[in-house]
Amino acid sequence: MPGRTAACDDPPVDHQDNPIAAPPAHLRGQLPGAPIRSGIPEHGRIPKYYAVKARIAELIEELGVGRALPTERDLAERYEVARETVRQALRELLLEGRLRRQGRGTVVAGPKLEQPLSLASYTEGVRRQGRTPGRNLISLDRFPCPAALAADIGAAPDEPVWHMERVLLADDERVGLESTYVAVARVPRLDEDFDPDSSFYAYLRDRLGIVFGDADERIETVLATPREALLIGTPPALPMLLLHRASRDTEGGPLERVRTLYRGDRFSFTTHLG
Repeated sequence: MPGRTAACDDPPVDHQDNPIAAPPAHLRGQLPGAPIRSGIPEHGRIPKYYAVKARIAELIEELGVGRALPTERDLAERYEVARETVRQALRELLLEGRLRRQGRGTVVAGPKLEQPLSLASYTEGVRRQGRTPGRNLISLDRFPCPAALAADIGAAPDEPVWHMERVLLADDERVGLESTYVAVARVPRLDEDFDPDSSFYAYLRDRLGIVFGDADERIETVLATPREALLIGTPPALPMLLLHRASRDTEGGPLERVRTLYRGDRFSFTTHLG
C-alpha cells in the first residue's frame, strides 16, 4: 500500500511487489561451483570415507599449499576410523588434485592450471598464471604421411610429415604429453631451426610468418597408456583430459594435428562464450 513502511521482518519482494520465497535451508550459504548439499544425499546417509574426506579437506585448507599432511596412521587415529577408510579418502583427494605425492609423504597441492580453450599456445596459458612453461623433447621423426592424416595437415598421402612428441612442464613439474603432426613442406627446417623447449606457435608466427586462423577441438576423459603414464610420471589409473586439435591458417588451409594429454588433477579448461 502507498506510504506503508516495510517492517524489518517483512519478506523481500521483487520488482512487482511479489514476496520472494526464502531459499531452502540447504542453499543458504551455498558457494558457487560447490556440490549441492556438499554432496550429501537427501536421506543423509553417507559413506564413512566421504565424511573423513570432508574433514581432511578442511585440514587441507588449514595447512596451506606445500604443507605435509599427517600420515595415514595419524589421520586414522585422529578421526577414529580404519586406515583403509583414510586411504580411500586420500585417493579421491589425490585424483581431484587437492593433494600430491612428495617422496614417501603427501602434501597439499597448489591450484590447478587453467588452460584457455583458444588458439593461444600452452606457453602463453601457463605464463599467464605466473608459472614457468617448459617442454622435454621425446622424439622428432620424419616419415611418409598416412592417408588418414593427410587431409588434417594439408599433405598428400606419402608426402613427408613431421611428428614431434614432447612432455609438457610447468615449473619443472610434468603435467602433460603433446604429440604434433605437421607437413614437412610447411616447416622444412623444423629439425634445425626450432628449439623444442619453446612454443611451436611462436616459431611458426615469428620465423615463418604462419598465423593460426581457427581450429576444431574435442576434449574427452581417458586413462593414460602405460607408456604415457611413465613419460608423464603418473599412475596409470589417474584420469587424463585428452584434447584433439585440427588447426588451420588464416586462409583456411589445414596446418597441424595435435593430440595432447593433460593431467586431470593439475588442469582445468576455461573459455569465454559470446
